[in-house]
Amino acid sequence: MKLSLYLETSVIGAYLDNGEPFRRDLTIRWWEHELFEYQPFVSILVQRELERCPEPHRTGYLKLIKPLEKIELAEEVSILAEGYITRGIFQRKFMADAIHVALASFHKIDYLVTWNFGYLANVRRQARIRLFNTAAGFFVPTIVTPEFLVHTP
Repeated sequence: MKLSLYLETSVIGAYLDNGEPFRRDLTIRWWEHELFEYQPFVSILVQRELERCPEPHRTGYLKLIKPLEKIELAEEVSILAEGYITRGIFQRKFMADAIHVALASFHKIDYLVTWNFGYLANVRRQARIRLFNTAAGFFVPTIVTPEFLVHTP
């Protein structure tokens, strides 16, 4: 059984990001050579965020996620995300990040993959998410950047 991945929007964005060549090149290499060693998922939230991107990247981003399975929003996801806001784990203006974590948690996705260091790939915030999810009886996904999933021979 393959481990599951939830790809947050910043990972797809990095694929075509000419402003961050290291991040872009690592993301492309990982995506093309290793992504499908996992069971990758995105959500309607990721799709909506990508649809708001300007061209020419929007079409490229949507093409990248088209073959990926989409996980659904559920009432429990909204409740969990609201819990993150209420407990101060995320500020309300970062509700989308709270929803990404809640989606991965509710759907029991092994890894939430992100390049968002400020709000997701942040050890202090991850510790608070782990405590909250554990107390609330939810799965705790491991939040990582693609470089943590690169296979080394």
